[in-house]
Amino acid sequence: MKSLQTRDREAPDCGPPKGCSVAKMNVNTVKKVKGGRGTKYSSLVYASLVVMVLVLVYVWCHVQITEVNYEMARAIKVREKLLEENGKLKVEIERLTSPSRVEEYAREKLNMDYPERDQVVVLR
Repeated sequence: MKSLQTRDREAPDCGPPKGCSVAKMNVNTVKKVKGGRGTKYSSLVYASLVVMVLVLVYVWCHVQITEVNYEMARAIKVREKLLEENGKLKVEIERLTSPSRVEEYAREKLNMDYPERDQVVVLR
């Protein structure tokens, strides 16, 4: 009989623990089984989310770089136009302030002429 009693003591208890029903025990058992597989899936989901976030950040950075490149291209075009206009204005200034043009304008529009000898006063 002793061997039978020893075997009963060492045998696992298949019944519910005290204070637990069979339904509660099944839920806990199912959670434990799902918990093992769920951990694999949850870590896969987290890894996928991290990869997706990294890809989105990478794409966002490249979009920003592209926008800045377009803005720089527009600024370069504006600068080239302004430099061209500046060159034209400098040429026009030189043309308008040339001594021959000033003399021509004075003769034709203002009816001016070189002074005679007696009209010149020398200051000392």
